[in-house]
Amino acid sequence: MPTDPTPSRPGRDDAYVVDTRRRPKRPGGGAVAPPRRTGHGRSDGPAPEPDDVVEVPERQRYRWRKGRLALVALLVLLLAWVGFMVWVPMHAWSAVNKVDNIPDGERPVDTSGYNYLLVGSDSREGLTKAQRKKYATGNAEGNRTDTIMLVHVSESGGKPVMVSLPRDSYVPIPGHGSNKINAAYSIGGPKLLTDTVEQVTGIHVDGYVEIGLGGFANVVDSVGGVNLCVPRDMKDKKAGIDLKKGCQNLDGGNALGYVRSRYEDPMGDIGRAARQRQFLGALMKKAATPSTVLIPWRYKDFADASAAGLAVGTGTGIMDAVRVLQAMRSVSNDEGLSLSVPTSDLSYRTSAGALAVKWDTERAKALFGALKDDDPLTEPPAGTTVRGATNS
Repeated sequence: MPTDPTPSRPGRDDAYVVDTRRRPKRPGGGAVAPPRRTGHGRSDGPAPEPDDVVEVPERQRYRWRKGRLALVALLVLLLAWVGFMVWVPMHAWSAVNKVDNIPDGERPVDTSGYNYLLVGSDSREGLTKAQRKKYATGNAEGNRTDTIMLVHVSESGGKPVMVSLPRDSYVPIPGHGSNKINAAYSIGGPKLLTDTVEQVTGIHVDGYVEIGLGGFANVVDSVGGVNLCVPRDMKDKKAGIDLKKGCQNLDGGNALGYVRSRYEDPMGDIGRAARQRQFLGALMKKAATPSTVLIPWRYKDFADASAAGLAVGTGTGIMDAVRVLQAMRSVSNDEGLSLSVPTSDLSYRTSAGALAVKWDTERAKALFGALKDDDPLTEPPAGTTVRGATNS
């Protein structure tokens, strides 16, 4: 009788002894993989063999590939859109006309904050005969200023400030005695106007932005008109308007007449300056709406129309223009201050016998001193005019 090589142990049934030195066989052949051990010494079953890997169905792989392609396409479109948004203003800026506005001689010290001269010119250049008739601009030769504003952008946390300088303000003009401030532009263009503003305010002008009548109307039409609340019935043949009181959408021609009208306004030049600031704020609000920014052709039309009607100083860069636009937008959202220089006499009779606007010297100095020192203004200084209402 053969001898069993494995000695039996007392109390153990040899029939159930398993030789652990060899792996048991599968029914169809091949060894069974040993159980894997977990970190706690427990087994979690046999390790999968290569033929046990679950294959991903073809349909699921297709969905994965389709999702990746969609993501890539979305990223490409996003990059293209960002590129378009950047290219449009850069391309438009290259067409902007440059003018020399840098004064000769000694200038005020350049202090903290940014100060820009924003000018609306009544030049008819670029307007056709039909447009001159439509907008009731007449055929006057030469250049004058309908709008003069000082835009201050703070670097110390203060609100942006837009200060209207009435075109009939009686001020000293370097080398030409005293006259209405718009005469400085007629005599010496942007350079003499900049010099006059710097000398009378004591503020260093960091940049110059000018827009003409034709460009003004085209910009408004490029955004589909501007919504303005007309304070009263306004009929002015010289401005070409017949508007009813109330909020309404104004096209380029009516908007142009609204900001130019002066003879029917009981506050004269001061009232017009308030309407000009109101309009600029409304225009910036409309320009920032999705209907303008997210529609490619309207966005491009707005940029091109703005550039065609603009002239900027030789030292004025695109970031300066952006700061001016942002300041106007802040004012439209009641996040900035819209003021007119403090005045003491709206019917001041000059030595030449003409009627002009006389500033309140002390209050004007206080306002311009605060802007020069970049002192944050949280509310209008006493004596200034805010959207046509005097703060006293």
